[in-house]
Amino acid sequence: MGGTSKSSGSGKSTQPSITDRTFTGVGNLIKLLPTGTVFLFQFLNPVLTNNGHCHTINKYLTGILLGVCGFSCFFSSFTDSFFGSDGMTHYGVATKNGLWPSSASESVNLSAYKLRVEDFVHAFLSLTVFAVVALLDSNTVDCFYPSFESTEKLLLMVLPPVIGAISSTVFMVFPNKRHGIGYPASKTTHES
Repeated sequence: MGGTSKSSGSGKSTQPSITDRTFTGVGNLIKLLPTGTVFLFQFLNPVLTNNGHCHTINKYLTGILLGVCGFSCFFSSFTDSFFGSDGMTHYGVATKNGLWPSSASESVNLSAYKLRVEDFVHAFLSLTVFAVVALLDSNTVDCFYPSFESTEKLLLMVLPPVIGAISSTVFMVFPNKRHGIGYPASKTTHES
């Protein structure tokens, strides 16, 4: 499973194999949502919703959890990382002028990390995917709209795969180049 594939002995440039492209596509799909945020939601949601048997306080606490996790999914699309002169990974927030730095940014051109339109598209899609996963979770459905599960079962079964397929296609066509908070780090230099 090397980085590039078949190379002829004549010194021509190498082309990525279908396997490399497939693994790259799967890697981009894994980066769709910050794993820590999804894990936090999956861990706390049954507790805060009382396994779907909500009282008023459970609804407020679950609403706060949904808001915090949704904000985390959206915001993390605007974060990126770089390796400073000290060899450590440093994180920052993308702005129109570049990455809002940490103290170890002397030798790194942070203007290469400027905010792009793709960041907003990725943030919107990440938030949409999280919303579908979270709002159609059985505990959330039982808590906030219990009659919905029995009357709209088809929608509950069809909507997540449709949203997932649309978002996955967009992410595969326009891969996320950021390696921010909640996403796997990369040792490679940033490409604009």
